[in-house]
Amino acid sequence: MHEKIKFYADENISKAVIKGLQARGVDVLTVNDTDMFSASDHEHLSKASSENRVVITHDTDFLRLAPGYNNHPGIVYISKERNIGDIIFGLLLIYQLLSKDDMRDHIEFL
Repeated sequence: MHEKIKFYADENISKAVIKGLQARGVDVLTVNDTDMFSASDHEHLSKASSENRVVITHDTDFLRLAPGYNNHPGIVYISKERNIGDIIFGLLLIYQLLSKDDMRDHIEFL
């Protein structure tokens, strides 16, 4: 069995999404949990990397950062047009089907 993904939610991710994932047993660390509310995207990616957590975000800046960041834990970029139910469903699919190794240096789009 593969090692389950842990997520790191940046400040743009809705609390409803975070609570929906946590209610289903998914490990999600938030910016508020880490006291990094106004940190740069690079600092968020570094924090996620140090905790081996996949970043979930609506911020396209992470898409530009990723290629220059060697060995990042993965990024899930979520379109702002997605509704909360679709976001939770998509993240649960990623959580259930992909491992930490699958996500290493990888970007998924929802």
